[in-house]
Amino acid sequence: MALVGNSHLVAGDSSAVADVLARLHEEGIDTEKNPDVYVRSYTHFGVDDARELRERADLSAQGQRRVFVLSTPVMTAEAQNALLKTFEEPPGNALFILVVPAPETLLSTLRSRMQRLDVGTAAHDGGVEGGAFLSASPVARLDMIKPLLEKGDDERRDISSIVMFLSTLERALEKTPRRASREGLAAIYRARAFMADKGSLLKPLLEQVALLVPRVKP
Repeated sequence: MALVGNSHLVAGDSSAVADVLARLHEEGIDTEKNPDVYVRSYTHFGVDDARELRERADLSAQGQRRVFVLSTPVMTAEAQNALLKTFEEPPGNALFILVVPAPETLLSTLRSRMQRLDVGTAAHDGGVEGGAFLSASPVARLDMIKPLLEKGDDERRDISSIVMFLSTLERALEKTPRRASREGLAAIYRARAFMADKGSLLKPLLEQVALLVPRVKP
């Protein structure tokens, strides 16, 4: 099926970029050594990144159109607002494909300007199953989040997995009484909001989630 529209949203982490490029190749777009194709994975997408993207999008294409494939686990609200007009009215018929682990966490105003694109990437829950987490004791939960807080060889945490874990947990909580889950949902929203800030302390944020989310027995 041919791509329709200029702005597309893909659910996945940075590994989904390869699937996106394969899809573009199927569309007849050369993605190798093409000066019009810009591919970048961010660990954090802020308003300065949004401004840089707008500047790049305003440049004239050497071929038919410019193509931007962007992957990020976290995008600030300021950055999203800065891209509203660009995604709604792409300059020079530019094509934007944004890859994020949990599209539902984006501002509705940005999502409404994009079309969902399925590239066959399998979704995952961040390594922690929501139902198992809800039924676990606080001590067990603290153990369950430890892998999420581990740093890789590059001394960075897998933020995509943390985002997907929070989204999985939020969906699981939606099945519980709202009054009982209110404090836990607030902890999830707080963790998600502060994750967008560079230098945020993820450990205490996730520990709050582990301790404040109500225990739900299966």
